[in-house]
Amino acid sequence: MTLHIDVLTLFPAMVQGPLGLSIPGRIQEQGLAVIRIHDLREFGLGRHKSVDDAPYGGGAGMVMRVEPIVAAIESVRRPDSTVILLDPGGEVFSHARAADLADREHLIFVCPRYEGVDERIRAFVDLEVSIGDYVLTGGELPALVVIDAVIRLLPGAIDDLSTSEESFNAGLLEYPQYTRPPSFRDLDVPPILTSGDHGAVARWRHEQAVERTRSHRPDLMPPDDR
Repeated sequence: MTLHIDVLTLFPAMVQGPLGLSIPGRIQEQGLAVIRIHDLREFGLGRHKSVDDAPYGGGAGMVMRVEPIVAAIESVRRPDSTVILLDPGGEVFSHARAADLADREHLIFVCPRYEGVDERIRAFVDLEVSIGDYVLTGGELPALVVIDAVIRLLPGAIDDLSTSEESFNAGLLEYPQYTRPPSFRDLDVPPILTSGDHGAVARWRHEQAVERTRSHRPDLMPPDDR
């Protein structure tokens, strides 16, 4: 199954470049995902293609108008679509949500700008997502983060073993990784990794994942194990 993605943005170039490179580009070449990017100004109002206006009640900045965004959503929406608004107040994005979205058939990403969107736009979206407790200049970077996390989980995108052992997949951070040389400035690769004992390696990696999670992200650990 191919995952279809539509991105609605005022700055298409911010999204096009990164998605055409490296693994995201290869995923599209393989036909695992089809990503289309739409300029919201094509749905702007009047001769100047207006997409924003001053907020009712006063205040700094401009607010994105409801009409252009809803028109853009409706131009690509279909019965199996999931419309996602990138918003600092949304659900904090997680690996579990990425896996959930990777099972969908069609995703539409709405990228806000300026002071945000007219509140009424929320009535036309299915999910609001945040990538963290901070504010960016627009929704393009969050959209790239979510799309990258989602499409790499598509079957055939990356080796299954690679994704199954990654951080957060089993509720733990990933274990430490090493490669050549075996020694660098008195920093040595743990001997167990070159022992050839696959069972011992697997146990060591699990122990290290637990310890790293307890040290770096104790919030991920069960209360009794912190």
